[in-house]
Amino acid sequence: MTAYLIRNVSVVGSAPTDLLIRDGVVAETGAGLTAPDATVIDATGLVALPGLVDLHTHLREPGREDAETVESGSRAAALGGYTAVCAMANTSPVADTAGVVEQVWRLGREAGLVDVQPIGAVTVGLAGERLAELGAMADSAARVRIFSDDGHCVADPKLMRRALEYVKAFDGVIAQHAEEPRLTEGAQMHEGEVSTRLGLTGWPAVAEEAIIARDVLLAEHVGSRLHVCHVSTAGSVEVLRHAKARGVKVTAEVTPHHLLLTDEVVSGRSELASPALANNWSPVAPYDPVYKVNPPLRTAADVAALRAALAEGVIDIIATDHAPHAVEDKECEWAYARPGMLGLETALSIALDVVGPQWDLIAERMSRAPARIAGLDGHGLDPAPGVPANLTLVDPAVRRVIEPAELASRSRNTPYARMTLPGRIVATFLRGEPTVLDGKAVK
Repeated sequence: MTAYLIRNVSVVGSAPTDLLIRDGVVAETGAGLTAPDATVIDATGLVALPGLVDLHTHLREPGREDAETVESGSRAAALGGYTAVCAMANTSPVADTAGVVEQVWRLGREAGLVDVQPIGAVTVGLAGERLAELGAMADSAARVRIFSDDGHCVADPKLMRRALEYVKAFDGVIAQHAEEPRLTEGAQMHEGEVSTRLGLTGWPAVAEEAIIARDVLLAEHVGSRLHVCHVSTAGSVEVLRHAKARGVKVTAEVTPHHLLLTDEVVSGRSELASPALANNWSPVAPYDPVYKVNPPLRTAADVAALRAALAEGVIDIIATDHAPHAVEDKECEWAYARPGMLGLETALSIALDVVGPQWDLIAERMSRAPARIAGLDGHGLDPAPGVPANLTLVDPAVRRVIEPAELASRSRNTPYARMTLPGRIVATFLRGEPTVLDGKAVK
């Protein structure tokens, strides 16, 4: 295993120092280190962060390898600064058995670019009718600890209670896609002034908020762990704030796109929640399906509430909800387009735009906290002597133009095409081995 001496790097925004990586761990830190056998990396001006961890990634394999594979998604993740991703269960076949989660886990190990931790389905076939093999998946080689029917809400309260009770035995987590289906039937975008103007059926904020309110009460009653996926409304933030104040074991995530984009982009008005990026936005056509996502893009007021909740800690983490789709599933009429956006290769840049160079906050929301929630040992740890060398080097001074054709994902459905974003991943290390060097994938 090659040793690496990273010179003059700022660790999570601290004063520049040197890092010596040897035998998969950070062996030493300090100014003026020497190691004749080590490959030297000049990191002047760079920031070292603990390797990013994504709690919400769609890798599509098995079943939709035309949109993404575990290998291509892993490469995109490494290029985005990630060392671990949690792969959602809505594959084909669904990851609702020990056999399927072990297949995904082994594909991740074979790719060797990031640690791929499968998320198991809560219900058989994501149908919401009976519990999947939660215990078998937990005992499998994949050691599943998070379960989600993401893309589908566990709408039956009795079934949700049973799932929370079941996973409590092994300190598991139920990650809920909060959407009351009877309130969103036929919905196409956020219900509000823009949907009325465009003539599209609305997805009301209360459909999300009602499920979160129900589930925090169930989690409190059972004493189990609940995680809320892709929070998108100001009302949801208030429900979560109240639940956390009462000591409910609930955590929550927000996506980069819900921190940045508003429902106005669907109208083609190109209004961004981020003034810093407004001048970098290319005109868009109304009803562009690249902006169709579930939950939908919300209002500027919702975006402001989400940003404040992220800073406060009411929302614990940023998760990408990386959702690659084949061309035919996105480049079609709005009503028939599949919801979802790419996110792995741009998430850190969006975070930098939203919160600025608050490196400790970024490390907490994008690495430490998601690693704690998922129970991923060896991840989410700041570079320090004896710590596994899972880390990423970021150049905050670079501004890069996002070109869809240059992305590592097999899909091209990024909402940030031709936008200029801050920050560039220079290197990513997984247990001391580089997966990205000089901004390029090693494998």
